[in-house]
Amino acid sequence: QVQLLESGGGLVQTGGSLKLSCAVSGGAGRQYAMGWFRQRPGKDREFVAAISFSGTESFYSDSVKNRFFIARDDVKNAVDLHMNACQLEDTAIYYCAAAYSRRRDTFYSKSHDYYYWGQGTQVTVSP
Repeated sequence: QVQLLESGGGLVQTGGSLKLSCAVSGGAGRQYAMGWFRQRPGKDREFVAAISFSGTESFYSDSVKNRFFIARDDVKNAVDLHMNACQLEDTAIYYCAAAYSRRRDTFYSKSHDYYYWGQGTQVTVSP
């Protein structure tokens, strides 16, 4: 059983930066690719960023590409999402997710590929 706990959400001004962290526990002996999704007010949940188990491969949605950066911290057993140049449209609840991965360098961008989900953390971008 894998448990995911997001932290780091809060209020940030337009153009500012914020770091979200996802602490991963359990799941020893299995390979997991990780991802971040978000749900903006009145919208469906959408993909934000993903990273492979090896940490060498990553993928971003067009809306956050070149602004957000996903990274694994194997020492802390966590996955971070570095949010830069935040925009009003980034206001959302951000969810961390884990997917079983047979290959070390595979990442996933579809929510149905993810088996475990965190509870989410709110990010609000102010003008």
